[in-house]
Amino acid sequence: MKFEKIKYRDRKTGEIKEEKVPGEDYLRFLYYNPFGKLALESLVKRKFLSSLYGRMMNKKKSCKKIQSFVQENNIDMKESLKGIGEFQSFNDFFIRKLRKGARTISKNPEELSSPADGKVLAYENIEEKDQFFLKGSKFSLGEFLKDDKLAQKFIGGTFVIVRLAPADYHRFHFPAGGSISDSKKIEGYYYSVSTHAIKKNFMIFCENKREYSILDTKEFGKILLSEVGATMVGGIKQTYTPKTKVRKGEEKGYFYFGGSTCIMLFEKGKIKIDKDIVANTLQGVETKVYMGEKIATSSK
Repeated sequence: MKFEKIKYRDRKTGEIKEEKVPGEDYLRFLYYNPFGKLALESLVKRKFLSSLYGRMMNKKKSCKKIQSFVQENNIDMKESLKGIGEFQSFNDFFIRKLRKGARTISKNPEELSSPADGKVLAYENIEEKDQFFLKGSKFSLGEFLKDDKLAQKFIGGTFVIVRLAPADYHRFHFPAGGSISDSKKIEGYYYSVSTHAIKKNFMIFCENKREYSILDTKEFGKILLSEVGATMVGGIKQTYTPKTKVRKGEEKGYFYFGGSTCIMLFEKGKIKIDKDIVANTLQGVETKVYMGEKIATSSK
């Protein structure tokens, strides 16, 4: 498969834009070069490398990376609760909280909000072969959840991917109000979840470290919320209280340094994804969204 730049649609302007990917040449080597694949399989996907880098990003001296990262990725620090000089490490900056009002949460309970800032793809029938990824690439819901019985509840339902790039706000939130379960952890590898990697192997989602919980809602039925780790992601931190009632837009947790992904699964017939997101997905184009932004409505 030919290596191509990542393109996405800016929802606000309708423009197709090209994503600036930190370490893109590195990803090209690892996923599109046979010698790079050897390094990927023998070293890069292993936990110790990502954990080591995560610890480095927790050190005070890592603060010197913040200014250049902000400038290179055009991050709007006016949204941040802290200024650049107030962070204690790069990871402290990476998991920064936003000022009140920096994101608008849809107030209509029948509107589903994006759980995170990122680029979204949505597939309305999990049984169908998707058109965005490599032809013939297989995805097993049972393998993803490590629970065939649970997987059956979502057969024929909707599959939503919100991909967070390193420059994005890295806290994730509840897309709707309801009752939340505890979080189940599934150990795995640390492949990149960049579009460059996923286009080569969609099964990465079934191989990477991940967690999931169930949000039981009145408007959308049961929503499975999963967070997937990736290369250089030092960890997934859940900050919510299990087995409680939560409100739409409340924080659920955050990812440490690196790109990562939030995945949502919906039962059949429970949700209607916004038309522009569906159309873009069918064209193989991600749609840029922000946490709290409406991405779907209830079909009940």
